[in-house]
Amino acid sequence: MHMPRRVSIHRPVSVLVVCVAALAGGCALVDLTPAGAGVRLASAEAVVTCTNLGRITASVIGKVGFLPRHPDAVQENINVTARNSAANMGADTIVPASKVEDGKQTFDVYRCLRR
Repeated sequence: MHMPRRVSIHRPVSVLVVCVAALAGGCALVDLTPAGAGVRLASAEAVVTCTNLGRITASVIGKVGFLPRHPDAVQENINVTARNSAANMGADTIVPASKVEDGKQTFDVYRCLRR
């Protein structure tokens, strides 16, 4: 007599949980561009002699599904996004102007080096 094979859903669910946890943990979702690599993150005191070029708001995914991403991973991705955006404005320095809220943060953008 042939016995029907039992199908287990535990393995696919386990794989899904591991994948979601990895995404929520700290995977880089944003790549630093070569131009963005030339932009530094500084304090307000470090830019007193610099030219203010304006303000930007950087935003990234704060949650994967219903799971919040690790705050350090969110901050790192926001910084990379801000550096990339600031480079497009001809800037070489950014300064946080707000705290991270819902995956968004505002930065003041500066040119400090003479070109």
